[in-house]
Amino acid sequence: MTLRLVEFVVAGNEASDLLPVRSPALLRAHGARRGFWTVLDEGPVERCLAVLLERTDGEWVAHHVTADAGRENGRTEDGEALAHHDGWVYVFGSHFGSKAGPLRPRRAFVARFREDDAARGTLPLQVVRNRFRLHRAVNDALAAAPLTLLPAGERVRQRFIVETLARGTARAKSWVSRLAEDDLPINIEAAAFTPAGTALLGLRFPVTAEGEPILVELAGVPDMFGAQPGWPRALGAYALTGVTPAGALTGFRAVAPTPDGGYAAVIGSIDAVGKGSVLLDDHPHGGPVTSRHVRFRHDVGPDARVAGKLVADLAPFHHVEGLAELDGRCWYVTDEDHRVALWLG
Repeated sequence: MTLRLVEFVVAGNEASDLLPVRSPALLRAHGARRGFWTVLDEGPVERCLAVLLERTDGEWVAHHVTADAGRENGRTEDGEALAHHDGWVYVFGSHFGSKAGPLRPRRAFVARFREDDAARGTLPLQVVRNRFRLHRAVNDALAAAPLTLLPAGERVRQRFIVETLARGTARAKSWVSRLAEDDLPINIEAAAFTPAGTALLGLRFPVTAEGEPILVELAGVPDMFGAQPGWPRALGAYALTGVTPAGALTGFRAVAPTPDGGYAAVIGSIDAVGKGSVLLDDHPHGGPVTSRHVRFRHDVGPDARVAGKLVADLAPFHHVEGLAELDGRCWYVTDEDHRVALWLG
């Protein structure tokens, strides 16, 4: 596959995920014929939204969106996944931690906004920090699934779970009741809503014992934003089979719905090499894995497995963070140092 590169500098940050702009008003406001949302690296979510736009003359530009999360300003970090649902764009935090742990409550959030509002000035952003409720729901779904999971490793357990519990207990945080010492740290990197309104979360970690990536299906995500908030419940955890190279570990990096009712996804390494990852200390064969573009349908077998199909090996890329299949082309965004790189297939 031959790819063409378009480079941007957006607030000096790298990009996560790629979501097509659906708002004609937003495109008109920028004189654009198409565009994509992306979320930038690790700052508060209200400072980390951007659109990548192709103007009607063919020039590509980036626009850093000014947003306001009200009382939640400055209280989140590490937005990773974007998804459309019922007129809203949802942003999911990683629910993970730094590469050496511990888990960070600021990363346990979901936000949402309406695209048309971005055409009218400062974007109102709704943010709900769930204080590890999604961590609990996902871990319970993993424990109930007929899947054998890759053990976290002792260093991972100590740094991410035991240390988080110790810090929370020392600070008398109520969320410690939602963590258990045998939990797995979860790293949400991808999300897409189903026609039924459930959310499929693609995990970068954990993976199965065979090294396959895992999806967790949640119901009730919009209920988090009600006047009397409800909390999502997990419907199941599923392994994507047939797309992981032999002997490798692969996690989800992106998921996007396709017009035929299926899903496209990027799978790749469980963490970045050379950045002090405790995960890779315990599981070194999960790092040197190139990205792969795959497809699947949400057809879950009785063994909680979903069959996948390889579309393209994206070697030599190790760090594809988002994809879209749009207008007969494939579009990818990669995690680069201090730039946003959009690749057109």
